[in-house]
Amino acid sequence: MATDTATDVFEEHRPVLLGVAYRMLGRVADAEDVVQDAWLRWSHADQEQVREPRAYLVRVTTRLAIDRLRHVQSRRESYVGPWLPEPYVTDFGPTVPDTAERAVLADSVSLAVLVVLESLSPLERAVFVLREAFGFPYAEIAVTLDRTEAAVRQLAGRARKHVDEGRPRYEVDPAERRDLTERFLAAALEGDLDGLMSLLAPDVRLVGDSGGKVRGPLRTLESADKVGRFLLGVTKKSVPGAERVEFRFLELNGAASVVFLVDGKVDSVFQLDVAEGRVQRVYIVRNPDKLVSLSA
Repeated sequence: MATDTATDVFEEHRPVLLGVAYRMLGRVADAEDVVQDAWLRWSHADQEQVREPRAYLVRVTTRLAIDRLRHVQSRRESYVGPWLPEPYVTDFGPTVPDTAERAVLADSVSLAVLVVLESLSPLERAVFVLREAFGFPYAEIAVTLDRTEAAVRQLAGRARKHVDEGRPRYEVDPAERRDLTERFLAAALEGDLDGLMSLLAPDVRLVGDSGGKVRGPLRTLESADKVGRFLLGVTKKSVPGAERVEFRFLELNGAASVVFLVDGKVDSVFQLDVAEGRVQRVYIVRNPDKLVSLSA
């Protein structure tokens, strides 16, 4: 039976544990399940023998996340259409006062980075998350993964190289992204094709995740013409039977995003990557399974 002290210790570290698990799995529900399993192990552990609770809990959570990731990867091989992470509300709160640290956490949970992490092995992904997002020493990661420090450094090098090659090669300014998102939304809702096209980079890409459960593109769209006309077509079509369609801005995965609601229920999430005043990528999440946490 867990004591109040044990509960307090676990709750103190829960945000970090959830952060590790989400970055490993890309799904809020899976991450919460892993953290719950970690709690069960912690509540039955001989806590007097645990000298560093944070290190112990991160180790347990990481190992559980690796096991779950190996299981869910087989499901993703049969996923219908492009796969995107589940939108994750990011509010790092007063526990992350440093601007640089906040930027690192936001970047490590961005949609672009999480998509690249999908192509890593579970061990590479764990090393990248623990090292790059949370700054754990190589020696501590080695203990967590039951590997030598030299092996962990090799995994870290491969993971970093792969992520650097796959992530966007530009820095996204938060204020610029918010401003361009507002202009982008206004042009789309007004049916202004010229205005919309002026905001899109020539080689813009649109990635839509519907999971085959609702309407959405089943492949990535490329070029301003294809993306612009698709978006205009989507906004022109009313939702059958809907009485009220509205939207709100929310910070998801470290960036300003647009959440569309139909009759009060979350229907889809839009997020943009921008650089040099143009939209470089458009992400759309419509799979209802990935919007449950936003509807709660």
